[in-house]
Amino acid sequence: MPTVLIVDDEESIRTLVEYNFQRSGFDVEAVGDGKAAYDILRSRADRFDLVVLDLMLPGMDGMEICRKLRQEQVSVPIILLTARDEEVDLVLGLELGADDYVTKPFSPRELVARARAVLRRSETSAVEQTAKTTVKPEKILRVGNIALDVSRHEVRVGGELMDFTPKEFELLQYFMENPEHVLSRDQLLDRVWGYSSATDTRIVDVHVSHLREKIEQNSKNPMYIRTVRGIGYKFTEAATTS
Repeated sequence: MPTVLIVDDEESIRTLVEYNFQRSGFDVEAVGDGKAAYDILRSRADRFDLVVLDLMLPGMDGMEICRKLRQEQVSVPIILLTARDEEVDLVLGLELGADDYVTKPFSPRELVARARAVLRRSETSAVEQTAKTTVKPEKILRVGNIALDVSRHEVRVGGELMDFTPKEFELLQYFMENPEHVLSRDQLLDRVWGYSSATDTRIVDVHVSHLREKIEQNSKNPMYIRTVRGIGYKFTEAATTS
């Protein structure tokens, strides 16, 4: 039975989320103070399979908690709850290492579904990481000046080692494994994030924007990740000849 830590200072929301996770078969612990949540996770993060973390908290805000945990190599999956609807907040949260976000007001059923998707991805990642300990042929994807080393989980652009979040790496890998295919946002959500239906595709657009900043010479006029208006994106190998 998975265990989730719910961190929200609004008692009504905390109670609602706690109730819905318990109904869905989760063990639940809840706290309303950011500093208290950080102390709990520092001392016994391995007790939890997931953290549902509000951004606006007394004691220590959600962004700071996320940043500190990731700096300290605490890898428990995190879903951010935010009443803010500005892309800059979503971008910052994802850059700091959050696995997903849900914007208030939200459907409790959707939040639980997102939680299950995050847990499935986490379990898959753990299995893949274990598999990497066995001796396997090196797998490197190359397009243009991009080299993605699957086994080492590294990306080099023009020979320079770049810093990618786990989800950015997975998205780029999926693009590079499916060149010249038009990929819808719903398809990317399904294959990279594990969602069976798209409720909010901005998370895809935010990650694509980050990828472009890291792999394109001009992110405003991308050569690799092209937008297909009204559908999604296409990773093109045409950049290899440019």
